[in-house]
Formats: sequence, structure tokens, C-alpha cells
Amino acid sequence: MERLNSKLYLQNCYIIKENERLRKKAQILNQENQQLLFELKQKLSKTKNPNGSNNNNNLSSSSSSASGQS
Repeated sequence: MERLNSKLYLQNCYIIKENERLRKKAQILNQENQQLLFELKQKLSKTKNPNGSNNNNNLSSSSSSASGQS
């Protein structure tokens, strides 16, 4: 029984470590995504439609839902 507990403990430690690694990677990817979205919005705000309005309206709803994810 003690051997099984030790094995499970080691597996748990490995899973916790892997979870931390993946969480950090997800944070980095989220930051990169936010930066790319910001740059895209800047480019789109410089490029205007023929009727004079910009394209930011379409992105603002998608960015608010994307930034809520963690």
C-alpha cells in the first residue's frame, strides 16, 4: 500500500509540474495573441472602408470574448 501511495504521489507531482508548464505556455500564447490582435486593429483603423467607417466594429466584439478566456 505504501508503495502504491509513493507511486501515485510521484505521478501527482509530475502532473502538477506539467500543468504549471502548460499554464505558462498558455499565458505566453495569450499575450502574443493579444499583441497580434492589437496590431491588426491598428492596421485596420488606418485602412478605412469606401464609406468612411473603419473595421474596428467587427473586431471589438470578438476581442472582448477572446480576452475573457484564460
